[in-house]
Amino acid sequence: MKTNLYLIRHGEAVVNVKPIVGGMRGDTGLTEHGVQQAERLRDRLRDTQEIKADILIASTLPRARQTAEIIAPALGLSLTFDEEVQEMRVGEADGMSNKDAWEKYGTPRLDRDPFRVIAPGGESWSSFVLRVANALSRLTREHQGKTIVVVCHGGVIDSSFIYFFGMNSLMPPVAGFYTHNTSITQWQQYTDSYDGGTRWRLIKYNDIFHLHEVGVSESLDWRSIAPHTARSGDRASVPLLTEERDEE
Repeated sequence: MKTNLYLIRHGEAVVNVKPIVGGMRGDTGLTEHGVQQAERLRDRLRDTQEIKADILIASTLPRARQTAEIIAPALGLSLTFDEEVQEMRVGEADGMSNKDAWEKYGTPRLDRDPFRVIAPGGESWSSFVLRVANALSRLTREHQGKTIVVVCHGGVIDSSFIYFFGMNSLMPPVAGFYTHNTSITQWQQYTDSYDGGTRWRLIKYNDIFHLHEVGVSESLDWRSIAPHTARSGDRASVPLLTEERDEE
Protein backbone atom coordinates (compact mmCIF):
# COMPACT_ATOMS: atom_id res chain seq x y z
CA MET A 1 0.00 0.00 0.00
CA LYS A 2 1.42 3.39 -1.01
CA THR A 3 2.08 6.20 1.44
CA ASN A 4 0.93 9.58 0.13
CA LEU A 5 2.17 12.80 1.70
CA TYR A 6 0.47 16.08 0.80
CA LEU A 7 2.20 19.28 1.89
CA ILE A 8 -0.01 22.38 1.77
CA ARG A 9 1.43 25.84 2.26
CA HIS A 10 -0.58 28.24 4.43
CA GLY A 11 -2.57 31.10 2.92
CA GLU A 12 -1.18 34.60 2.59
CA ALA A 13 -0.22 35.78 6.06
CA VAL A 14 0.04 39.20 7.66
CA VAL A 15 3.76 38.56 8.21
CA ASN A 16 4.15 38.07 4.45
CA VAL A 17 2.95 41.57 3.60
CA LYS A 18 4.05 43.83 6.50
CA PRO A 19 6.87 42.50 6.61
CA ILE A 20 7.33 41.18 10.14
CA VAL A 21 9.56 38.35 11.33
CA GLY A 22 6.90 35.75 11.98
CA GLY A 23 7.50 33.38 14.86
CA MET A 24 4.87 32.54 17.46
CA ARG A 25 4.81 36.14 18.68
CA GLY A 26 4.97 37.99 15.37
CA ASP A 27 2.57 35.74 13.44
CA THR A 28 -0.97 37.16 13.65
CA GLY A 29 -2.53 34.79 11.14
CA LEU A 30 -3.91 35.21 7.65
CA THR A 31 -4.79 38.33 5.71
CA GLU A 32 -8.29 38.63 4.26
CA HIS A 33 -6.80 37.50 0.96
CA GLY A 34 -5.21 34.52 2.70
CA VAL A 35 -8.54 33.49 4.22
CA GLN A 36 -10.09 33.64 0.75
CA GLN A 37 -7.32 31.44 -0.64
CA ALA A 38 -7.86 28.85 2.10
CA GLU A 39 -11.62 28.92 1.52
CA ARG A 40 -11.10 28.26 -2.20
CA LEU A 41 -8.90 25.29 -1.34
CA ARG A 42 -11.53 24.03 1.11
CA ASP A 43 -14.22 24.25 -1.57
CA ARG A 44 -12.06 22.37 -4.05
CA LEU A 45 -11.22 19.57 -1.62
CA ARG A 46 -14.83 19.27 -0.48
CA ASP A 47 -16.28 19.04 -3.98
CA THR A 48 -13.63 16.94 -5.74
CA GLN A 49 -12.81 14.59 -2.83
CA GLU A 50 -9.45 14.21 -4.57
CA ILE A 51 -7.55 13.71 -1.30
CA LYS A 52 -8.79 10.78 0.78
CA ALA A 53 -6.81 11.74 3.85
CA ASP A 54 -6.31 9.58 6.92
CA ILE A 55 -4.68 12.25 9.06
CA LEU A 56 -4.46 16.04 9.02
CA ILE A 57 -1.45 17.67 10.68
CA ALA A 58 -0.68 21.38 10.99
CA SER A 59 2.21 23.53 12.11
CA THR A 60 1.45 25.33 15.35
CA LEU A 61 2.27 28.75 13.86
CA PRO A 62 -0.99 30.76 13.56
CA ARG A 63 -0.88 31.19 9.78
CA ALA A 64 -0.70 27.43 9.23
CA ARG A 65 -3.09 26.62 12.06
CA GLN A 66 -5.75 28.99 10.69
CA THR A 67 -5.38 27.59 7.18
CA ALA A 68 -5.76 24.03 8.47
CA GLU A 69 -8.84 24.96 10.51
CA ILE A 70 -10.49 26.33 7.36
CA ILE A 71 -9.83 23.25 5.21
CA ALA A 72 -10.37 20.59 7.92
CA PRO A 73 -14.17 20.25 7.34
CA ALA A 74 -13.55 19.39 3.67
CA LEU A 75 -11.38 16.45 4.70
CA GLY A 76 -13.68 15.35 7.53
CA LEU A 77 -10.79 15.10 9.96
CA SER A 78 -9.82 16.57 13.29
CA LEU A 79 -6.53 18.43 13.53
CA THR A 80 -3.27 17.23 15.02
CA PHE A 81 -0.65 19.90 15.68
CA ASP A 82 3.09 19.34 15.31
CA GLU A 83 5.72 21.92 16.25
CA GLU A 84 8.35 20.17 14.16
CA VAL A 85 6.79 21.32 10.87
CA GLN A 86 7.07 25.01 11.78
CA GLU A 87 8.92 27.43 9.52
CA MET A 88 12.54 28.26 10.40
CA ARG A 89 12.65 29.43 14.02
CA VAL A 90 13.70 33.05 14.31
CA GLY A 91 14.55 33.35 18.00
CA GLU A 92 14.81 36.88 19.42
CA ALA A 93 13.91 38.44 16.06
CA ASP A 94 10.33 37.20 16.46
CA GLY A 95 7.84 40.06 16.08
CA MET A 96 10.39 42.63 14.92
CA SER A 97 10.17 44.31 11.54
CA ASN A 98 12.54 42.82 9.01
CA LYS A 99 14.43 46.11 8.86
CA ASP A 100 14.96 46.32 12.62
CA ALA A 101 15.84 42.63 12.93
CA TRP A 102 18.42 42.69 10.15
CA GLU A 103 19.97 45.90 11.50
CA LYS A 104 20.31 44.33 14.94
CA TYR A 105 21.28 40.77 14.03
CA GLY A 106 22.57 41.11 10.48
CA THR A 107 20.88 40.31 7.20
CA PRO A 108 20.53 36.52 6.81
CA ARG A 109 22.70 35.17 3.98
CA LEU A 110 21.90 31.49 4.11
CA ASP A 111 23.87 30.78 0.95
CA ARG A 112 27.05 32.26 2.44
CA ASP A 113 26.77 31.06 6.03
CA PRO A 114 24.23 28.24 6.43
CA PHE A 115 25.41 27.58 10.00
CA ARG A 116 24.64 31.08 11.29
CA VAL A 117 21.40 31.41 13.26
CA ILE A 118 18.84 34.03 12.24
CA ALA A 119 19.00 35.55 15.73
CA PRO A 120 19.91 34.27 19.21
CA GLY A 121 17.62 31.37 20.10
CA GLY A 122 16.78 30.75 16.46
CA GLU A 123 17.86 28.23 13.85
CA SER A 124 20.43 28.14 11.09
CA TRP A 125 19.61 26.83 7.63
CA SER A 126 21.34 23.51 8.29
CA SER A 127 19.64 22.91 11.65
CA PHE A 128 16.25 23.81 10.15
CA VAL A 129 16.61 21.32 7.26
CA LEU A 130 17.68 18.61 9.70
CA ARG A 131 14.59 19.27 11.86
CA VAL A 132 12.26 19.06 8.87
CA ALA A 133 13.94 15.89 7.57
CA ASN A 134 13.50 14.25 10.97
CA ALA A 135 9.86 15.32 11.09
CA LEU A 136 9.05 14.01 7.60
CA SER A 137 10.83 10.73 8.35
CA ARG A 138 8.90 10.32 11.60
CA LEU A 139 5.50 11.20 10.16
CA THR A 140 5.83 8.91 7.15
CA ARG A 141 7.03 6.02 9.32
CA GLU A 142 4.27 6.49 11.89
CA HIS A 143 1.59 6.65 9.19
CA GLN A 144 3.05 4.27 6.64
CA GLY A 145 0.56 3.17 3.99
CA LYS A 146 -1.76 6.08 4.76
CA THR A 147 -2.55 9.45 3.18
CA ILE A 148 -1.10 12.27 5.25
CA VAL A 149 -1.90 15.97 4.83
CA VAL A 150 0.44 18.48 6.46
CA VAL A 151 -0.39 22.19 6.45
CA CYS A 152 2.95 23.90 6.81
CA HIS A 153 5.28 26.49 5.27
CA GLY A 154 7.27 27.28 2.16
CA GLY A 155 10.56 26.45 3.86
CA VAL A 156 9.25 23.05 4.95
CA ILE A 157 8.16 22.28 1.39
CA ASP A 158 11.56 23.45 0.08
CA SER A 159 13.23 21.12 2.57
CA SER A 160 11.08 18.18 1.46
CA PHE A 161 12.87 18.29 -1.90
CA ILE A 162 16.23 18.20 -0.15
CA TYR A 163 15.14 15.26 2.01
CA PHE A 164 13.35 13.08 -0.56
CA PHE A 165 15.83 13.72 -3.38
CA GLY A 166 18.84 13.21 -1.08
CA MET A 167 20.29 16.64 -1.84
CA ASN A 168 23.06 18.38 0.10
CA SER A 169 21.43 19.66 3.28
CA LEU A 170 24.38 21.73 4.48
CA MET A 171 23.92 24.46 1.87
CA PRO A 172 20.75 25.92 0.31
CA PRO A 173 20.19 24.48 -3.18
CA VAL A 174 21.43 26.46 -6.16
CA ALA A 175 17.96 26.29 -7.70
CA GLY A 176 15.41 28.34 -5.79
CA PHE A 177 11.85 27.31 -4.93
CA TYR A 178 8.89 29.67 -5.06
CA THR A 179 5.93 27.95 -3.46
CA HIS A 180 2.50 29.55 -3.74
CA ASN A 181 0.17 30.15 -0.81
CA THR A 182 -2.26 27.21 -0.35
CA SER A 183 -0.48 25.23 -3.06
CA ILE A 184 -0.48 21.44 -2.92
CA THR A 185 2.69 19.37 -3.16
CA GLN A 186 2.33 15.58 -3.27
CA TRP A 187 4.97 12.94 -2.56
CA GLN A 188 4.27 9.23 -2.93
CA GLN A 189 6.22 6.28 -1.57
CA TYR A 190 6.35 3.19 -3.76
CA THR A 191 8.22 -0.08 -4.17
CA ASP A 192 10.61 -0.14 -7.12
CA SER A 193 9.78 -3.12 -9.34
CA TYR A 194 13.43 -3.39 -10.42
CA ASP A 195 15.19 -3.89 -7.11
CA GLY A 196 12.33 -4.02 -4.60
CA GLY A 197 13.58 -0.92 -2.83
CA THR A 198 11.27 1.71 -1.35
CA ARG A 199 11.50 5.12 -2.98
CA TRP A 200 9.71 8.45 -3.03
CA ARG A 201 8.54 10.25 -6.15
CA LEU A 202 7.15 13.73 -6.67
CA ILE A 203 3.60 13.58 -8.04
CA LYS A 204 2.95 17.33 -8.19
CA TYR A 205 4.26 20.65 -6.95
CA ASN A 206 2.69 24.12 -6.69
CA ASP A 207 -0.82 23.00 -7.61
CA ILE A 208 -2.94 26.16 -7.21
CA PHE A 209 -5.74 25.41 -9.64
CA HIS A 210 -8.25 26.48 -6.98
CA LEU A 211 -6.82 30.02 -6.95
CA HIS A 212 -7.64 30.70 -10.59
CA GLU A 213 -11.11 31.83 -9.56
CA VAL A 214 -10.05 34.24 -6.82
CA GLY A 215 -11.27 37.70 -7.74
CA VAL A 216 -14.00 36.62 -10.16
CA SER A 217 -17.67 37.19 -9.45
CA GLU A 218 -18.91 33.62 -9.77
CA SER A 219 -17.56 30.58 -7.96
CA LEU A 220 -16.44 27.54 -9.90
CA ASP A 221 -18.44 24.36 -9.50
CA TRP A 222 -15.62 22.00 -8.65
CA ARG A 223 -17.84 18.97 -9.15
CA SER A 224 -18.14 19.81 -12.85
CA ILE A 225 -14.39 19.69 -13.42
CA ALA A 226 -13.34 17.00 -10.94
CA PRO A 227 -13.40 14.09 -13.45
CA HIS A 228 -11.22 15.94 -15.95
CA THR A 229 -7.46 16.10 -15.97
CA ALA A 230 -6.12 19.64 -15.87
CA ARG A 231 -3.94 20.88 -18.70
CA SER A 232 -0.26 21.01 -17.87
CA GLY A 233 -0.40 24.79 -17.88
CA ASP A 234 -3.04 24.76 -15.16
CA ARG A 235 -0.63 23.31 -12.62
CA ALA A 236 2.52 25.24 -13.35
CA SER A 237 5.36 25.84 -10.92
CA VAL A 238 5.82 29.60 -10.80
CA PRO A 239 8.92 31.21 -9.27
CA LEU A 240 7.58 33.18 -6.33
CA LEU A 241 9.33 34.06 -3.07
CA THR A 242 8.56 31.40 -0.51
CA GLU A 243 7.59 33.74 2.31
CA GLU A 244 6.46 36.74 0.28
CA ARG A 245 2.99 37.62 -1.00
CA ASP A 246 2.10 35.82 -4.24
CA GLU A 247 2.08 38.06 -7.30
CA GLU A 248 -1.33 39.10 -8.58
